Amino acid sequence: MKKTALVTGGSGGIGSEICRVLAEDGWQVAVCYKNCRAAAEALVSELKERGLCAEVFYCDIGDKDSIDKCVAEVRDSLGFVTLLVNNAGTADIELFTDMTDEKLCEMMNVNLLGVMRMSRAVLPEMIREHSGNVINITSVWGEKGASCEVAYSAAKAGLIGFTKALAREVAISGIRVNCVSCGMIDTKMNGELTEEDVRVIVDDIPAGRIGKPRDVANVVRFLSSEGADYIHGQVVRVDGCWI
Repeated sequence: MKKTALVTGGSGGIGSEICRVLAEDGWQVAVCYKNCRAAAEALVSELKERGLCAEVFYCDIGDKDSIDKCVAEVRDSLGFVTLLVNNAGTADIELFTDMTDEKLCEMMNVNLLGVMRMSRAVLPEMIREHSGNVINITSVWGEKGASCEVAYSAAKAGLIGFTKALAREVAISGIRVNCVSCGMIDTKMNGELTEEDVRVIVDDIPAGRIGKPRDVANVVRFLSSEGADYIHGQVVRVDGCWI
């Protein structure tokens, strides 16, 4: 029986590569999007043309009702969600003292609480089946912290803590929970950086380059495989030895 993977933020740079590698490995992939429906549909069309299985689903991870509806639709269309990849997120660069309460709540709601709600929505069936896998995509700023990205860093640090705690709670139920900590990755989220900004960052990365979405996707591919069966509650950093 084919296994189903649900990927939030599946239309983005990292998310789309995660969807590709999972589909290539035989997963039925639920490509979830919020704003970029056209990109999600284009990705699914690409995968189907290659004979792979994928479907598009709308999901606003900042809204509990949207999450519950999405999970139910995925279950009806593709079956029991065996793998959840919490990839969707949002970033903001500004001084913490300039951040409005609305923006602060949005950062926490999407980057941390949304991940917790999505995980909570799929876990009961995973527990009943004694089988499941949750992979959270976090950031090195959650480990180190970043000036002018204080709320983002705090949310991603919370995501790491959530990963470690949940892993301890559900390991006995046959469920693995891990996270991938991303360094500087070539995505639209970093598109506002100038060439000079990128050069300065690369000079500080021992590997000598910024990461590619495929670098992250390859780690997700491993963590989703049977080869990672004994890996629980870990933070796998993909940053070229940056921090």
